[in-house]
Amino acid sequence: MSPRPPMSFQRIAYEVREVCNGVEMSSIEAAVARTGLGGGATAIDLGTGNAAVALRLAQRFGLTISAIELDPVMADLARSRIEAAEAGDRVSLVVARSSEALARMEPVDLIVALGTTDVSGEGRPTPEAGFVALRRSLKPGGWLLWGDIVWRAEPPAPLRQITEVTNLYTDDAGWRAAAVAAGFEVIDGRISPPDVYEAYPRDSIAAARAWARAHPEAPETGSILFHADRVQAITDFGRDYIDFGVYLLRNPA
Repeated sequence: MSPRPPMSFQRIAYEVREVCNGVEMSSIEAAVARTGLGGGATAIDLGTGNAAVALRLAQRFGLTISAIELDPVMADLARSRIEAAEAGDRVSLVVARSSEALARMEPVDLIVALGTTDVSGEGRPTPEAGFVALRRSLKPGGWLLWGDIVWRAEPPAPLRQITEVTNLYTDDAGWRAAAVAAGFEVIDGRISPPDVYEAYPRDSIAAARAWARAHPEAPETGSILFHADRVQAITDFGRDYIDFGVYLLRNPA
């Protein structure tokens, strides 16, 4: 019998969901289709998770993609998916912090960053600082597909405190203004429908709790349940305040 792989809340979530963010794969594909990129173009997928996005874009558009993942448990899942995929020969896994990997790599045609933490390497970057850091890694005329939390209304201080542990967030107008201030052109921006956004935490929490019931003695169970409860609390508390936005940005030629 092969050993059970190491588990975490994030890994369980990424095993049951195709995209572990508040956006559907079809929306990601539609946005990338607007770039006109195809075979021969280079891309980076930051925080690749299960590598599903990287593999889909390699398969559909013929992109050559560097999939960046820091978490070793998630990297183990990404590696297994890449090795088993037909398009895996166009996706290379890089286990590193996003900011450090970007500093070593040549500029690319496309960066996909969905729910990515600390892209600038400074701790809790502002929206503008994150965009400035990513723009440095794009070729002139290159593209950034960015997705993250959007404040629907000004959140209560406790909600902002527990949500903005690794990144600072803003509202839709704030994300657009930050992109422009960083030198990008805003080509498109969409807020995910409530049912799409809410499916991510719902599915993730249910899968984590089911895993914990099946493995009550596992050393990871306590941590997995803690993270499930934390995500549930943020979801319940933030229901009137949190959306998920996806923005297609262009680095001027």
